[in-house]
Amino acid sequence: MKVKTIRKILIANRGEIAIRIHRSASEMGIATVAIFSDVDRSAPHVLNATEAYPLCGNPSNETYLNIEKILAIAAKANCDAVHPGYGFLSENSEFARAVIASGLTFIGPPASAMKALGGKTSARNLMKEAGVPIVPGTTTAVKNSREASKAAKEIGYPVLLKAVHGGGGKGMRKVDREEDLEQALLQAQSESSKAFNSGDVFIEKYLSNPRHVEIQILADMHGNIVHLGERECSIQRRHQKLVEECPSSRLSDSLRSAMGDAAVAAARSAGYVNAGTVEFLVDSDNSFYFLEINTRLQVEHPVTELVYGIDLVKTQIRIAEGESLPFRQEELVPRGHAIECRICAEDPFENFLPSTGTIEEYAPSGGYGIRNDSGVMRGTTVPHFYDPLLAKLIVWGSDRKEAIRRLDRALSEYVLSGVSTTIPFCSFVVKHPAFMKGDYDIRFVEKHFRPAEEPRTNEEELAASYIAAFDYHSSSGEATPGIGNRMLAPSKWKTLRYEEL
Repeated sequence: MKVKTIRKILIANRGEIAIRIHRSASEMGIATVAIFSDVDRSAPHVLNATEAYPLCGNPSNETYLNIEKILAIAAKANCDAVHPGYGFLSENSEFARAVIASGLTFIGPPASAMKALGGKTSARNLMKEAGVPIVPGTTTAVKNSREASKAAKEIGYPVLLKAVHGGGGKGMRKVDREEDLEQALLQAQSESSKAFNSGDVFIEKYLSNPRHVEIQILADMHGNIVHLGERECSIQRRHQKLVEECPSSRLSDSLRSAMGDAAVAAARSAGYVNAGTVEFLVDSDNSFYFLEINTRLQVEHPVTELVYGIDLVKTQIRIAEGESLPFRQEELVPRGHAIECRICAEDPFENFLPSTGTIEEYAPSGGYGIRNDSGVMRGTTVPHFYDPLLAKLIVWGSDRKEAIRRLDRALSEYVLSGVSTTIPFCSFVVKHPAFMKGDYDIRFVEKHFRPAEEPRTNEEELAASYIAAFDYHSSSGEATPGIGNRMLAPSKWKTLRYEEL
């Protein structure tokens, strides 16, 4: 039974996640309010919303991170609630408090849970008390090189220096030997201070070839907590995920059950409510260790939705309205296999350097079992101010083999030009023997990807050739050449058949 009814949601985000939230809210009969920076004035998330209001400016601190501006718009638009999406203010406990203080509903966890889990050392302490295994290391920030040296010797090299506040690989350094520790600590502290306004760094054991596996959890206000299986997120570069799948191909039923139970225990220990993700590292001997809890919706949530048949955003909204979870743990049964590729404005042939510009041609692939969560369209400006994620290509198959084949086909059809993208890298991953076998870990990129040895696709020429070919063959009445494997040479089969007619 509802405690409150949400009629209008301000979406405090941009791009594909803002559109994704709007779609679910719209299907529930809930109006949405978009916010936009100057460069995003004509962006798809603005055009899709019920209403839209300017933030004035472009840098994040002036726009999507400006709590005062966002709450002023929420009041002006008479909103009932705020959904933060992911990134920006989504894990900011002060923002959650400010939303509640304004009389609005925050569609996310309580600020107290966010704060308890926001610092990695406090979260590690909390998990230790709850009996959730953590990576061996310190549970407080190290104050100086002497303290760091003592801890590193006790843990054993190699070790990993990590920022207490924040993530995304910033403030992180691997140290293989004692003589490199002091300099690495200074670098990690400096980078952490610049990125997160805190130079606090802790130390943990470096796991050589782990896999990154996360568990999706849902918790309501009435003490009910369930998990929706796991996502394998080990295809990464610089600690940023690029390809994710559900379920993992390498978890036994017993390990899956143990990790699910640990995730629920972790959420319960923090008084968690709403959707969240408990992240683990799984070592080569199948030991698993708590990494962190992401107190928000994850970028890769669609693979879970496709396998479990549950709209996570709608469930988030219903939880925020006070409803109980409509299912029990034993009712949550996975079906098939799903894989997601993040299509980012980055050049994989230039060490994933960010790419900016204007989307010139855009024709995402489609067909049975394919979902495209996109934040762009033809003519969209890709600025340097924000995260480079443009879209997510997600496929579902009755099993992993079918999902891989479907993803390979979908990537070969995907057309996006004007900026460099990670599509060629995703195609490389899908075809690689290690991925096809499911035998990979977080070192996949450094072990297998050699950009100089891979054929480089010119996205602009590809799209231009495709459009030209389509226009020519449409006007002449001839069959349009295929674009399988992202090559535009006319299909011999089609040509022969056409000539025979």
